[in-house]
Amino acid sequence: MKIKLNIVKYRFLCLGISACLLLPCIGAMIYSAIATPTHTPVKVGIDYTGGTILQYGVKQNVTTNDLGKLRTALSKEGFPSAELQVINVNNDKNASSSIKSLISIRTKFLQSNSGEDAKITNAVKSEFKDANLDQVSSVGPTLGKELFTNSMIALSLALIGIICYLSFRFQFDYALAAILGLVHDCIFVVGVFSILGLVKGVEVDALFVTALLTVIGFSVHDTIVVFDRVRENLRYYAKKMTFGEIVNFSVNQTLARSINTSFTTLLTLLALYFFGGVTTKNFVLAMILGITVGTYSSIFFCTVLVDIWDNKKYASLGKAKKA
Repeated sequence: MKIKLNIVKYRFLCLGISACLLLPCIGAMIYSAIATPTHTPVKVGIDYTGGTILQYGVKQNVTTNDLGKLRTALSKEGFPSAELQVINVNNDKNASSSIKSLISIRTKFLQSNSGEDAKITNAVKSEFKDANLDQVSSVGPTLGKELFTNSMIALSLALIGIICYLSFRFQFDYALAAILGLVHDCIFVVGVFSILGLVKGVEVDALFVTALLTVIGFSVHDTIVVFDRVRENLRYYAKKMTFGEIVNFSVNQTLARSINTSFTTLLTLLALYFFGGVTTKNFVLAMILGITVGTYSSIFFCTVLVDIWDNKKYASLGKAKKA
């Protein structure tokens, strides 16, 4: 029987690749939790912290170096902790627009009719005469905390439900490997966004939790397919092949299906990322990262863990052969 992909032979290389993927992510999450004002592993948006974002269109190219005087002006108006960001506008997609840059200002929650938004607008216009207020988004502190709590509850319930199902559907070692695979995927996605938050100021919102839930479901679905094939092949080949050979055979049987499913999904997501709206870019990016790493972990991480554990069990029973 010819085996095209021998993951058992390179199992420690697979685990090493996973370690290389996760260690920078864990380091970034720890640093973010310590160094950022919110003390969270990722930089959270106003959906969770509460606040107001005002976005101004400017008819000139603005860089981050041009925002120094604006920060000073905002500080004089009573907004010393306001966060500023410049968003470049691609005029090739919207030739009729004269807007070349967008200035995004995130500050504390502004009460309606308080006049504070007018102070910010005056500060912006003092530095950029042609600036126009395009968009205002506000989330109250109480609502932000409620959204964060509900998001954590939804994520926890999904994980608990998956853990219960896997424990019932498979034996303990299979279920534990699948659960570790979910942790592996979540750490990678959250870690990448933690790095992006530290380097690029990327914030996560409620859509990010939606993406995580989708990634969890996709990842465990792919893992279950592989584990089902391993368990089925054990019934017929347990006396003819070692456990490692059965794992390799099962992975190769499901490999084309896993790659084709992930590839077609990624094609759609890449189209959404490059041609979709700005508001969904982070959501789509989280999906792309999650589905990619989920496919990898189902094949090269979860099955490797099961092989290592069960090979030891077979060896203790005197049934294992050299793979």
